[in-house]
Amino acid sequence: MPRPKVFRIGLSAADREFLAKLTTSGAHPARMIMRARVLLELDENAGPVADRAVIADRVAVSVNTVLAIAKRFGETGGDVLATIGRKQRELPPVPSPVTGEVEARLIALACSRPPEGYTRWSLRLLEKHVALTDGVPDLDHSTIGRVLKKRNFVLI
Repeated sequence: MPRPKVFRIGLSAADREFLAKLTTSGAHPARMIMRARVLLELDENAGPVADRAVIADRVAVSVNTVLAIAKRFGETGGDVLATIGRKQRELPPVPSPVTGEVEARLIALACSRPPEGYTRWSLRLLEKHVALTDGVPDLDHSTIGRVLKKRNFVLI
């Protein structure tokens, strides 16, 4: 006996027409077309809906994908475009440790005289001195190199 449907999908005629047109014409991302096909298969207003496993076989996806698309349709409040489109990331996964102030202090350090015993700054030497500087986060030598390269700064 199949499980009762938790997420019910009922598309309007305009939504059905939009999804049918999207799947058959134009150039769209493959994931978007796949999600649109799943929504068309899950639409209860078009007639009886097959089991999730049957729909998954028809669209060539897993049963979990069918469930995830149905769940997302419910979470978006029935918005078809939000369901088939990509979710936009709200924030980058890790904020950059290099801010304008850090960048300015790093360039000021690179412009200063190298320490005793050295004729010029190297990226690794800058890395050591940045670690000793208060108010500046510890930066890797590759990060320091990227910051300096971005500003066309050459260590001489």
